[in-house]
Amino acid sequence: MPSKADVKAWKAQLVAQAEQQILKLTDSDQFKQYLNTLAKFHQYSARNIDLIYAQNPQATQVAGFKQWQTDFNRTVNKGAKAIRIAAPIIKKLTPADQKRLDTTDERAIVGYRYLPIFDVAQTSGDPVLSAKDFVKENLADHQNVTSLYNAFKDYLNQQTDLQVSEAPLAKLNGAKGYFQPSTNKIVIGGDEPDNALKLKTLYHEYAHSQLHGLKAAFKDRPRAYQETQAEAVAYVAMQNIGVDTSNYSLGYVATWAKDKAVIHSALSEIQQVSNKVIALSDGLTKQLSLQEAPKDPEHDLKKRSAQELNQSYQDLEQQIKRATGPQQKSELKKQLNGVHQEISERTQKQLQDFVRQNPEIRQAERNTGETLKR
Repeated sequence: MPSKADVKAWKAQLVAQAEQQILKLTDSDQFKQYLNTLAKFHQYSARNIDLIYAQNPQATQVAGFKQWQTDFNRTVNKGAKAIRIAAPIIKKLTPADQKRLDTTDERAIVGYRYLPIFDVAQTSGDPVLSAKDFVKENLADHQNVTSLYNAFKDYLNQQTDLQVSEAPLAKLNGAKGYFQPSTNKIVIGGDEPDNALKLKTLYHEYAHSQLHGLKAAFKDRPRAYQETQAEAVAYVAMQNIGVDTSNYSLGYVATWAKDKAVIHSALSEIQQVSNKVIALSDGLTKQLSLQEAPKDPEHDLKKRSAQELNQSYQDLEQQIKRATGPQQKSELKKQLNGVHQEISERTQKQLQDFVRQNPEIRQAERNTGETLKR
C-alpha cells in the first residue's frame, strides 16, 4: 500500500500536470487564432443577450450582415430570419439640451433602434473557430464510472446539504449541468450518453459548490476564474481514477481562461478542493468494491462460472494498464491475485477429480536419474 507521503505527492503531481497541459494549449497557434476570432464579435449587453436568447435560444455567435462578409468571409443564407437587438441612438447635445437634462455630457442616448443580426448557423462560408474546436467530446466509455457517479450523487444527497438531481440535456441550454448557489442545487444532464463525461460534470459542479457557493471564499471570482477552477478540479479528479479527460477539460479551461495570469491564479487555489474530491472518490471506490464482493470475497468468486472468472481476469489486466493512481493500481492487483488464485485452485480440483474418476490413469513414476529440460 502507498504511504501517506506517496498519496500526497501523487495529488500534487496531478494538479501540477493539469497546469502544465493547460498552459501548453494556450501557447498553440490554433488557440491564438481562436482568441482573435472572439475579438471580432461584439460584446452585448445583458438586455441584448436576453433579446437574442428569446428569439433564438440556440444562437452561439452572432454578427451583422456585412460583418459576416467582411470579417469572416461568410454570407447570410437566403431567407434567414434576422435576430433583432437594441442599438442606442446617440445625439450631440446642444446647450439647451444639457440644461434641460441637467448634464454636462456632450452626448446622450435619446432612444433605441432595432438592428438585424444573424447567428453563425444562418451563414455559409469559411469555417469559424469556436470553443467546440477545443472541447472535443470524444471520451471513450469507461467501465465502473456509472457506479461511481451514482455513489457520489447519493453521497452528496444523503451526507451533505447539496441536492443533486438530473434533467434532460435539452432543458440545460447547451450545458452538461449547473450549480445554483441560491438553492444549493446541482443539476446534471441525465441523458448524457458518455458515462465518463457525466461523472466529470458532477465533479465540476461539486467543485463550484465548494469554491463558489454563497459562503465560499472565492464566490466573488469572475466567471472565467470560476470555470477554470471547477474544470481543473474535475480533470484532476478524473485523472485520479484513471480516466483521461484532457480532450474535453483542457480545451474547456483554456477557452475560459484566456490569460495565463488567470490560469496561474485560479489553479493555485484548487489544491484543497482537489484533495477533498480525490479523498471522497477513493472512499466511495472502496465502498463499491465491498458491495460488489461482499464480506467474503473468496466465497463470491466461487459463485462465478469459469467464463466469468476468465473475463474478470482479462478486464482487471486492462484496468491495471490504464490505472494511473498508485492506490487504484494496488487495489486492482489485489483483486487480480484473488481471481488468479481461484482459477488455479479450481483447475487443480478439476484435475484431481478427473484422476479419481479414471483410476486407470496413473502418474508416471519419476526416474530420479533424469532431469527435466525446459
